[in-house]
Amino acid sequence: MSLNRPWTRPLADLLASLDTIPAGLTQAEAERRLLIHGQNDGKNRRRPLWRETLDRFSNPLILILLFASLLSAWTGQTSSFFIVVGIILLSVALDVVQQRRAEHSVEALRRAVGLEALVLRDGAERSLPIEQLVPGDVVRLAAGDVVPADGRLLAARDLFVNQAALTGEPYPVEKHPAGPSDGAEISAATNYAFMGTSVISGTATLVICTTGAATELGGLARTLTARRPRDAFEQGIRQFGMLMLRFTIFLVLFVLAANVLFQRPWLESLMFALALAVGLTPELLPMVVTVTLANGAQRMAGRKVIVKRLAAIHDLGAMDVLCTDKTGTLTESRIRLVRYVDCYGADSDRVLELAYVNSVFETGIRSPLDQAILDYRTLDVSGTHKIDEVPFDFERRRVSVLVDREGGRLLVVKGAPEDVIRLSSACADGHGNRVELDDRLRRELHARFEALGDEGYRVLGVASRAMPRDHTSAVVGDETELTFAGFAIFLDPPKAEAAAAIEALGRAGVGVKILTGDNERITRHICKEIGLPVTGVVTGDELARMSQDALRARLPSVNLFCRVSPQQKERVLTALKTTGSVAGFLGDGINDASALHAADVGISVDTAADVAKEAADLVLLDRDLGVVLDGVLEGRRTVENVNKYILMGSSSNLGNMFSMAGASLFLPFLPMLPAQVLLNNLLYDVSEVGVPFDEVDAEALDRPVPWKVGEIERFMLLLGPVSSAFDFLTFWVLMQWLGASPAMFQAGWFIESLATQSLVIFVIRTRGLPWRSRPHPLLASLSVGVVAVGLLVVLTPLGGLVGFVPLPAGFFVFLVAATASYLFLVELAKRFYYRRMRRVG
Repeated sequence: MSLNRPWTRPLADLLASLDTIPAGLTQAEAERRLLIHGQNDGKNRRRPLWRETLDRFSNPLILILLFASLLSAWTGQTSSFFIVVGIILLSVALDVVQQRRAEHSVEALRRAVGLEALVLRDGAERSLPIEQLVPGDVVRLAAGDVVPADGRLLAARDLFVNQAALTGEPYPVEKHPAGPSDGAEISAATNYAFMGTSVISGTATLVICTTGAATELGGLARTLTARRPRDAFEQGIRQFGMLMLRFTIFLVLFVLAANVLFQRPWLESLMFALALAVGLTPELLPMVVTVTLANGAQRMAGRKVIVKRLAAIHDLGAMDVLCTDKTGTLTESRIRLVRYVDCYGADSDRVLELAYVNSVFETGIRSPLDQAILDYRTLDVSGTHKIDEVPFDFERRRVSVLVDREGGRLLVVKGAPEDVIRLSSACADGHGNRVELDDRLRRELHARFEALGDEGYRVLGVASRAMPRDHTSAVVGDETELTFAGFAIFLDPPKAEAAAAIEALGRAGVGVKILTGDNERITRHICKEIGLPVTGVVTGDELARMSQDALRARLPSVNLFCRVSPQQKERVLTALKTTGSVAGFLGDGINDASALHAADVGISVDTAADVAKEAADLVLLDRDLGVVLDGVLEGRRTVENVNKYILMGSSSNLGNMFSMAGASLFLPFLPMLPAQVLLNNLLYDVSEVGVPFDEVDAEALDRPVPWKVGEIERFMLLLGPVSSAFDFLTFWVLMQWLGASPAMFQAGWFIESLATQSLVIFVIRTRGLPWRSRPHPLLASLSVGVVAVGLLVVLTPLGGLVGFVPLPAGFFVFLVAATASYLFLVELAKRFYYRRMRRVG
């Protein structure tokens, strides 16, 4: 159906075109529409399997190789054609199947913490995954929700929506269920909410008009995806791939030129050069990285950490600073109202009554403190009616509700005590009389508030103001000349296990900084209770006066940031990143979304506000710093496994490049036939399928694991020549000692190359002694099994299919000695490399 600019149409007309009513759809009708419109994910659909397979064949090297194989078949070499095509098909199938399995597993994990919406189906409210929503559905929205699809407002109360993700507007926009809008621009759609925007305050009922790719956000999905910058890990992988590709192109051109210069058959030379390019290009790298990260995501899920963005696993492993709020992390997050006192410290039912009225009628951001007030005691408010409210925001740090009750209209204000006291001109004494709030009384109130903070209590200030009967709306300007009623006092006990978790993070090289909206006295008390040393404190007021350079200078000596706003949390994280730290942020509130975006790795919990979960890269199923530590160690383990493949592949590939270049200069024949090169590459690829599942030594997990391409290049330049040296030794043995024919030479180098590059993983996979670190059984069996298959090919008539002839027994004696010597030299080079790394820091 065409619903161009639905906010400009009369509501009755719109509902008719959607064939729906305010009570929503039936379940049967919704299921029918889901088949028509597809899932409401707002993202580009996954390409079908046949498209992903064809994409592998878009590699120009493979296309040219297939073309050359067709030419060879045309000239009568049909066996060579079938062998080359068969090996290419097997390699492509291995890549596609492994990557598709990894993507499926990650998608299943992402769905486990997916967003849900409150939907009217069959006249009743149901909580459903947002992917199941269809045009015509009616949904309920509240503060903290992410708008699940584009839709027209049927009802709204004090509704403010953040549209920055779509329009770039920095401030929340008020929405109301008005009639048709005159403007066609999104900014004019005040009666309409868009997918991906977030509800800051208020409530609403929405009828969905468009879903998925048909939404405004869906139309921009491709652009938004392209706009996201690559992180350090993704950039490093790309840089490494391009480095190897440049080496490979140079080598292939060199080898092709040498063969043409020596007047060898041009078609065979072309196919050899192209097969060499396919064999040396790290075409398996994307699959190995994806599978390794996906396996890491599965293991992290077992430790109650759900990964939404695979590359975030690297960021978690490299993280050296974790910023977090204290509520629910350092404390139990079981907040209880324990007292309610007036200005003089005496218990006061009036304070409880006013706090209850404010909390029960508030429709904005409902905090745990509000819930604690409502849970403490149920009060009768039947004679009180809400007129309006000024929703809570993180700059004002208070919420005001205008109510009508017997005796007149009253503005009830609840919020940060220092701000409520500042806005008050009087206070109520124990008899309800209004007493002027002079300097002495203000000092006493502040002293009482600070004393409560020193004892670890959280405190809200409660005040009121009588308003005229004709006052029909509440605005920020009304929050003056208040009568301060007293304090609502709460207790949130510290977590017993928080101290051990912070200490463990510190041992693992991750410092913890607390970013909280609470005051410094409460935060200091909690830190003292759990044994966390306070190295320095910066308040939000101090931070507001600080330049970014001054903030960066203070960061090493400060671990508490108190009374900070969402924008200030973002500032701290940005400053940390500019100092070279990899910063994580753990948050779960509406006010944490900007900080979660700003962090290198955003961490939330499954009970968080939708907007926080949507912004996060990782979602914890248990809000506990111990779970974060488990995730950090899994992240490091995953990156270490990616490093294993890259270190091994880079050194082996560089060695093969030098060997191929040298062999092309002095051999009167091809050192390996095209089919033999491809078979070698296929078997090697199979041996590496077990890398993502390998174990990692405990000492490798002690410190953050950042991605450093420079270190990989140095390792490659150190071990590559070692690999080439043994290749050249093999050439000499085959030619001078054994007097090998071309077919025997090719068979000998095939098995030597396969054995050394497949078995070297046992040395490279650990920084310690190889026999003291046990590899994963899958990796061990595949690596040894591939060498066994290579030997089987060479020793049996199977070798004849690819041009091999049997090798003499003496060569296998040399092979065992050479392989053992190679692994020993690699071990010595590896020790030298890691010792040098430790010396330089």
